[in-house]
Amino acid sequence: MSDFLLELRCEEIPARMQAGARADLEKLFRKEMDAAGVAVGEVTVWSTPRRLALIARGLPAATAAISEEVKGPRVGAPPQALEGFLRKAGLTEDQLVERDGVLFAITEKPGRATAEVLAEAIPAIVRAFPWPKSQRWGAASISTESPRWVRPLSAIVALFDGQVVDCEVGGIKAGRLTKGHRFHSSGEISVDGVDDYAAKLRAAHVIVDHVERQDLIRSKASEAAAAVGLKLVEDEGLVIENAGLTEWPVPLLGRFDEQFLEVPPEVIQLTARTNQKYFVCEDAAGKLANAFVCTANIAAADGGAAIVAGNRKVLAARLSDARFFWEQDRKTALSDHAKKLERITFHEKLGTVADKVERVAKLARWLEENRSLPGCEEAELAEQAARLCKADLVTEMVGEFPELQGLMGGYYARAEGLPDAVADAIRDHYKPVGQGDEVPTDPVTVAVALADKLDSLFSFFAYQLVPTGSKDPFALRRAAIGALSIIQSNQIRLKYFEAFEVISPLLPVPTGSARGLALIEYPPFGKVDVQAVALLNFIIDRLKVQQREAGVRHDLIDAVFALGGEDDLVRLLARVHALQAFVGTEDGANLLAGYKRAANILKKEDFTGGEEIALSYTPEPAERALVDALAEAGPRAAAAVAGEDFARAMAALASLRAPIDAFFEQVTVNDADPAKRTFRLNLLARLRDAVHGVADFSKIEG
Repeated sequence: MSDFLLELRCEEIPARMQAGARADLEKLFRKEMDAAGVAVGEVTVWSTPRRLALIARGLPAATAAISEEVKGPRVGAPPQALEGFLRKAGLTEDQLVERDGVLFAITEKPGRATAEVLAEAIPAIVRAFPWPKSQRWGAASISTESPRWVRPLSAIVALFDGQVVDCEVGGIKAGRLTKGHRFHSSGEISVDGVDDYAAKLRAAHVIVDHVERQDLIRSKASEAAAAVGLKLVEDEGLVIENAGLTEWPVPLLGRFDEQFLEVPPEVIQLTARTNQKYFVCEDAAGKLANAFVCTANIAAADGGAAIVAGNRKVLAARLSDARFFWEQDRKTALSDHAKKLERITFHEKLGTVADKVERVAKLARWLEENRSLPGCEEAELAEQAARLCKADLVTEMVGEFPELQGLMGGYYARAEGLPDAVADAIRDHYKPVGQGDEVPTDPVTVAVALADKLDSLFSFFAYQLVPTGSKDPFALRRAAIGALSIIQSNQIRLKYFEAFEVISPLLPVPTGSARGLALIEYPPFGKVDVQAVALLNFIIDRLKVQQREAGVRHDLIDAVFALGGEDDLVRLLARVHALQAFVGTEDGANLLAGYKRAANILKKEDFTGGEEIALSYTPEPAERALVDALAEAGPRAAAAVAGEDFARAMAALASLRAPIDAFFEQVTVNDADPAKRTFRLNLLARLRDAVHGVADFSKIEG
């Protein structure tokens, strides 16, 4: 067994592309080896800004011989078919093998030296490499046949068992020579093989293992902050990015003017992170300190003093811009900023952002006034916050840093002296943004955040601008999950169809693209917009996805929702949770089995139920017991559902378990006597109807 080393060296590879490039290099290498019949075990892939390296250990010296079998015509087939097959296979008739009346061409392909396979694979890998962006270079670039790479490819190291793999890509011959650090090393380095590759590069100030560079940055940056009594603000993405920008990382701590701390800390951190790739630090109290950590790519003779000084000047210029934006934006009231939203189109069919704000404000106030949010009494604050929640979109700061939308609005509102509840609602109304994000609980914030998400859902569905397949250009799935999280966390008793009607009259009707209103009957809500029903089904689908992670079965959500008449998601989930607890018991499992048996009989007999006929016989004990149980359990379950005591409703259904078991054990439903048969089918229909008062058990799996 032998080891293989491949290094593809070029000009700087963008840090954001390196993780994908490592995965692609391994994938392409394994694909080429599999196609050639070379067994591949452990593969290690490293990256630096100037190179991709792959190490494969334990490769065979040669591939095994391969026997290929091609099926041909049947014995006795027309001569033309046989001649064509022989011509294609390059064999004579006597070389064919007959098996079960069919002729086969069997050829033996001898094994090949793995070095030969690698010599063909390396150019194929380079040419097939799927860089997000790539370029051609040099004189050959005038031809579309010339290779492409992320940056001009300058050298290839390819060693198998210590020997150079004889191949060439775009005029670059593979060899054993590489180069070290751009500034700390000069000349070429000769590599003997896999075992000395990383060590020789380290001696030339290149840490080729990206994971090792990440660990070094993480630890040394923290040590630099701790040395002056500060704590590094952790940022794993920045660790990975800095590791992708350096081959010999040296974290250095610097200071900036304390006056810049007047700017919101998030602005300082984003400025340092986005523009300069710097870490920031906190003091013992958890407040942002006037310190940063940059990552140099050299070990400077002066300990990095000149590097820190230069970076301090650059950061000061960036922070000066941020402070200017902060001061300029505060000279204009948020209400005046909000007027500029009339110039920004939200969607060609849905008007401007100002139109959206108007809808959100009306819906937020409606949520308050209808006491949809327990404990929230300040409808005025909710409407005020909603009217200002998008105002920061036109500020200089958010124009520079779109990530700060909402957050800056909160800061500006507080600086303006607006109530804290309003400022908090403006700051947090986009939440929750994704899985694991904080869900708002303050009443005013909840009203605005929920109204904003519902407006997007209602508006886009009203114009049938809905997600299709994997496409969701308006992030409606995320909006639905966010709305569901808010509703559940705050136990909001939202009247869904009423909320839709609040928004519907406010939707614009653009010239030439008016939405066609279509009403359908949807008991017990009467005639409703067909798109409102489509959206409700969409939300229920999102609910299934969301609740799956909480261990709630999707079929139980279907069982409750299928009954219809439910637009209160809090109540629906309470019924689902009670149902899941019930079907997990022995009584629940047996009742489900009894229900399905009854439902199957009714379906087979095409029996929907009807008036019971006068009995001409004395009911059997099992029949009488089921009649009595249904007479008691049905009304008791219905009353419990009406009172939203779903656990009691399940307990009422549980009382049917024994009578239905006894009924099926002791009674023949399809009796020869028509009177008995009809009476017993009616009993089963009554059982089905009693169960359906709680949930549609036909939707339950198992």
